[in-house]
Amino acid sequence: MKRFICRTTVGALVCTLPLFLGTGAGAAEISFTEAWQRVKASNELLQAEQANIERAEHERSANRDLYLPQLNLSAGYMYLDDSVELSGSQILDSISGSEELLDALKPILGSIGVDPTSLLGLSSTISEREVLISGLSMLWPLYTGGRITAAQDIAKARVRESELQYQLKLRDRFEELSKRYFGVVFAEQIVATRLEVEASLKKHLNHATLLYKNGQVAEVERMQAEASYDRARVNRLKAEADRKIASTALNSMLAVEEPAQPATPLFVRDDLPLLESSINGALAGFPGLAIFDAKEEMVAGKAAVEKGKYFPEVAAVGNYSLHEGDGLAFELTPDWFVGVSVSLPIIDRSGRGGHYRAAKSLERRIDLLRSQARKDISLLVEKTWRETSQALAEYEGLETSLKLAEETVVLRNKAFQQGLATSLDVIDANLFVASVKTQRSLAAYTYIKRLARLLTLSGDVGDEGFDVQLIEGE
Repeated sequence: MKRFICRTTVGALVCTLPLFLGTGAGAAEISFTEAWQRVKASNELLQAEQANIERAEHERSANRDLYLPQLNLSAGYMYLDDSVELSGSQILDSISGSEELLDALKPILGSIGVDPTSLLGLSSTISEREVLISGLSMLWPLYTGGRITAAQDIAKARVRESELQYQLKLRDRFEELSKRYFGVVFAEQIVATRLEVEASLKKHLNHATLLYKNGQVAEVERMQAEASYDRARVNRLKAEADRKIASTALNSMLAVEEPAQPATPLFVRDDLPLLESSINGALAGFPGLAIFDAKEEMVAGKAAVEKGKYFPEVAAVGNYSLHEGDGLAFELTPDWFVGVSVSLPIIDRSGRGGHYRAAKSLERRIDLLRSQARKDISLLVEKTWRETSQALAEYEGLETSLKLAEETVVLRNKAFQQGLATSLDVIDANLFVASVKTQRSLAAYTYIKRLARLLTLSGDVGDEGFDVQLIEGE
């Protein structure tokens, strides 16, 4: 039997079971590496997560603008119920000692022929009924108690969280592709095994028929051979149907129109990464754990925002009038001004104290959840590692059983032809071969699935992914 050496990011692979069947005319061969690259490039779930990263990046960019000044151009039109006028009597009434002033002016005004009381009938228009104004106003935050910095930290943590969510989805897609891709290969192995059994039992049926015609065996022996052949044919048809289902699932994930034919066979490794290194790798690099760090940063930012509400806000302010209405009021108003405003909330109804304490409680909750998650991840890695080792041991342990089963078929066929064995003995021998081959194929497939999960937990399937290059050798 030829051996296939496969290379991965975690070590050498020994690939076995190289026989696989085509899914039909027009099927395009594709290696696991090529399939993985296609999934990364075209999978809609991954594209959705990438869009989520872009959204978080844009929100982070928006938060950078909080440091910039705000400049507003405003214009307004007002129509008053009446013009604003100020009479002479109103002016005098607003002046302290106006009567003494008027008495003092009487001699002077009388000398020029002016009646002092006529001044009381004069009026001044402060503003017309129609008012049109426009101007530029500026607000530039100088100090906000750390709230702007906290908002930017929250946005940065959200970007990190979205990137980690993408990594989780990437690993999920990698594990799913492993199941579907090698699920097709496994289904093909089952079809191949069923075809071998069918061919063997067909040959046995022909021998039994010939021996029956020659009177060497009873009719029941021929009938048993025929019934077993019919069951083998039915099992082969069922296996082919299962292969079509598995192929359809793979084609759907790869988003290909023509059926994809896997070119990478089932395999087993000669060795596995050490359990301790797998656990350490998971604790150091599994995105699901790093998400807790990102969430903790967001909660810390939220606490900083609430704490900042206890500090004053300082801002530079300014205004420039571009157009003013007619009237004394606008003539007296300056065209521009700049200054600094300071505001400090004495009584705040936003619940800043409660929100701050809630954020601190959430920080503690995240810390506890992260601690539990680390324990769960360690347990899951160990469980997966042991399941992978068990599948490898099962595959290797069935090698001698397969050799024994194949040798038994040869001996039973010879014994049947010599009348020393029954048809049922031959059938059982063939079915035992099929059973052992199926168990070995299943063990290899189980091994690959568990190895894929182990890699998603403790390995690196980032930009490069699970790089498998098939190299045929002895």
